[in-house]
Amino acid sequence: MSLSRAPRRTLLAVGVLSAALALSACGGDSNGKSGGGGNTNFVTNTGGIATAPKGKRASISEIAGETLDGKHLDVADLKGKVVVLNAWGSWCAPCRAEAPHFVKVATDLKDEDVAFVGLNTRDANKQQAIAFEEDYKVPYPSLYDRDGRLILFGFPKGTLSLQGIPSTVVLDKEGKIAARSLMALNEEKLRSMIDPLLKEK
Repeated sequence: MSLSRAPRRTLLAVGVLSAALALSACGGDSNGKSGGGGNTNFVTNTGGIATAPKGKRASISEIAGETLDGKHLDVADLKGKVVVLNAWGSWCAPCRAEAPHFVKVATDLKDEDVAFVGLNTRDANKQQAIAFEEDYKVPYPSLYDRDGRLILFGFPKGTLSLQGIPSTVVLDKEGKIAARSLMALNEEKLRSMIDPLLKEK
């Protein structure tokens, strides 16, 4: 009898662990930390936004690929602008909560030197992601990163984690990582990551 109970307990434990991972996979980390360590020179404020001082910012690797509408996009081509990279999934409730804030800020700053790029990840097919963008009237492109390769390999170790969606990285005009958040953002917090970089010389 104890032998038959052991597998049930194991299955129950695995089920609980899986549920916990599923919840954390969409929630992010309010402390601004991510797995893997790495030397990113980030200083995290009390609002969960980490920044790196000018001169100590890390570079990204290649972030390029096909967008949801089938076009090619290379983030390197946006050098000279402040670039907001937002990792999201249509399956993620916090992503839906922050989407209107991103749409508003992107619309408000359309005439400034700012470019927004989404990193859509872990959506089984593009149609789910396209429907999300249509629902929220997202005015900027998103790279389709189904398996999270851009998130895992495009940034220095410790910058982003697939277990922290939504997450946002803001690049300065030289293409270096100036700010990061591993949580859903409202308009005020998003602007606090962008505005100081627009003023940099």
